[in-house]
Parts: sequence; C-alpha cells; structure tokens
Amino acid sequence: MDFQLSIINGKTVSDVICAHRQECIDVVEHAYLAHARGQAINPHSYFLRFPEKPDCRIIALPAFLGDGFAVAGLKWIASYPANVQKGFPRASAVLILNSYETGYPFAILESSIISAARTAASATLAAYWLNGRSREARSLGIVGTGFIARYVYDFLVGTGWAIKDVRLYDTSPVESEKFKSTVCRPEHHRTVTVVPHVADLLSSSDLIVFTTVAAVPHIADTWLFNHNPVVLHISLRDLHPDILLRSQNVVDDVEQVMKANTSPHLTAQLTGNRNFVTGTLAEIMQGQKSVNRSRPIIFSPFGLGVLDVAVGKWVYDQAVARGEDQRISDFFYETVR
Repeated sequence: MDFQLSIINGKTVSDVICAHRQECIDVVEHAYLAHARGQAINPHSYFLRFPEKPDCRIIALPAFLGDGFAVAGLKWIASYPANVQKGFPRASAVLILNSYETGYPFAILESSIISAARTAASATLAAYWLNGRSREARSLGIVGTGFIARYVYDFLVGTGWAIKDVRLYDTSPVESEKFKSTVCRPEHHRTVTVVPHVADLLSSSDLIVFTTVAAVPHIADTWLFNHNPVVLHISLRDLHPDILLRSQNVVDDVEQVMKANTSPHLTAQLTGNRNFVTGTLAEIMQGQKSVNRSRPIIFSPFGLGVLDVAVGKWVYDQAVARGEDQRISDFFYETVR
C-alpha cells in the first residue's frame, strides 16, 4: 500500500479556488445533493469551549462523502474573535482527508481558505436559486466586512453577478472603508457606499449578506425586511426570531442548524416547533420545495463538514495534478503488520 501524505499550503489552496470559483460552486452543489440522497454522513459538529475565554471555540466537523468522492475527513477550525484586533484573521483551520479504503490520512490542507470558499460557494449557490435562478441584484448589502464577506463578494462578482449598488456596514467603519478600497471592484457597480447605520443598508438592499461575529440577535425590527429581500444569513445569529417567523426560511440541514443558539434554534425554542422552516436548499434545487418574493427569503446554513471534505478533495486532486503538494513518504513509520 502507498501511505504517502500530502501537505497542501494556503497559497496552493487559494490559487486553485480563485482560478475555478464556478467549479467550486459546482462541487458544493454536488455535495448538497449527495447529502440529500443519503450518500454522505455528517455527524453533529463538536464545540470545544473554554470557560476563561467564552467568546472562543474550536470546532471539529467530521464527515464522509460518497457519490464519486469516497473520502472521509475532519475540519478542525478555531474561532478567536480577538485576533481581529491584533491584526490577523479570527479563524484558523486544518482539514485532514482520510482514505475510505484504509482509513489512513492522505492529505492535510490549510483550511481557513477552504472553509471560507465553501461558505461563499454555498451562499452564491443559494443566492442563485432563491433569487429566481437569476444572477442580478439591484443592491447588495454586506453586514460585517471581514474575511468571509470578502470571499462571498469575490464569488458573486467572479461568477458573473450583475450588481448595481453595493452597501457596506460594519461596527468598525474603518473595516468597511478598507473593504471598499481593497476588495470591491467599482468598475462592476454603479456605486459602492459605506453606510453609517445598519438599518439604512437593510431597508434598501434586495440581496443581504450577514457575515458578523454576533453571538446573539441584534436585528429585531421586522419592517426592515418589508421589501422582501433575499437574506444570506451566513453568521446565523444576527436575526431575532420575529423576523424568521415572518419569512421563508431555507437551511442546509434542519437537524444541524437547530443548535448552538442560532437564530433558527432560538425560533424553534420560542415556538416549540420547526414549522417556520420552508425546506432545505437541496429541496429547492430538486423542485421539492419552493420560495417566492411575497415574503423575505432567509438562508441560514449551519455549515456542513461534508462541504469542507468535498471542496478539500477537489483542491487536493487539482494540487496533485499540478504537482503543487508537498509529499511526505515516511510520515507513517510502521506500515507492516
């Protein structure tokens, strides 16, 4: 047996993803549909928390994906919000891929980029399906202008979305201004504006992206969504249950999202049921459920480990084909029984 281990660094991961964003979205779509057909195993995530650091956590996301992938894996991702004040990203992560045949690990990949990319690919895929299979938005509003927001923006613009106006809001205006000057591509838009109040953004954007580090809901006014936007609720804890109860709610996995005090979890606790959930994104894609613009449409994806495994395996295959992995042939020492 061949027990070589490949190490794939962040630059290689980034190069592969940035050159093939639509293919990355296609991989995420494939994984969602395989999961819906029962061709994947996605256990609940495990949260390691620290009593003396209540805002910090490290999460383990194990998964197996069949349907042509035949790979298992584990993403181990740390979230330390205070890192941002120190000048480096909140999240750091590695992804381990295991052979389905032997169980031996065959690759370790830098995974903060894989995590951001699969999140952005999921958001872009959902935006397309929930926006009437259209890649047009009159106004895109981004709440929380950090690392994940950059990937969502890049995936939208990089896959041909036509967006007239962009509005940016962050609790730190400096971050929004930096996003405007270093991330946004003004040639693709009529205007790019940093707004002083989040309500101004929400009430005037027809495609809204939440990518904050909010631990509890901070948006409670239902009237802000009276114009029935599509809301990509990526950060999961921004919206008060009253807003969800007046909306059509699409999730990635009903069981997964109903925990860890997400907005859907709080809504289920408040109502005692899950009737407010319209369906999963896979059900929308398969035509089993539908949404329309008569009410707000909110996509709240918990973030499935199976997406990390799918994107990680795809990146691994690309990197190996390009000869850009760092191969260790003697990592496993005793390989003879």
